[in-house]
Amino acid sequence: MRSEASDVDGYLTELPQERGAVLAQMRQLCREELAGFDEVMAYGMPAYERNGACEIAFASQKQYVSFYLMRSDVREAFEERLAGQDMGKGCLRFRRPESIDFDLLRDLLRATAARPGKIC
Repeated sequence: MRSEASDVDGYLTELPQERGAVLAQMRQLCREELAGFDEVMAYGMPAYERNGACEIAFASQKQYVSFYLMRSDVREAFEERLAGQDMGKGCLRFRRPESIDFDLLRDLLRATAARPGKIC
């Protein structure tokens, strides 16, 4: 669901309480691990850019919470850990907010932050 919010705070206030709390936790994790990235709204969702290129984003969708990982090199490096996840080309989907694996997300964020890479 695309938001018209101008900033991430506005985006989070639009969400139902359960989703808002989980996405606020996801935002905090991104802020902790993505030093040097800019937090922006892109394509109607919170996103994190380095040198103007979006590498991470997240969103509340109708049926799930999504976590976008735009770095194919990081996805390939985590292929085994991602194997059991509900995943599209660059999006992890969590159908239940309580099923979000924050340890996995932290590791993906750390790998993303460690060095620039090709955006898919």
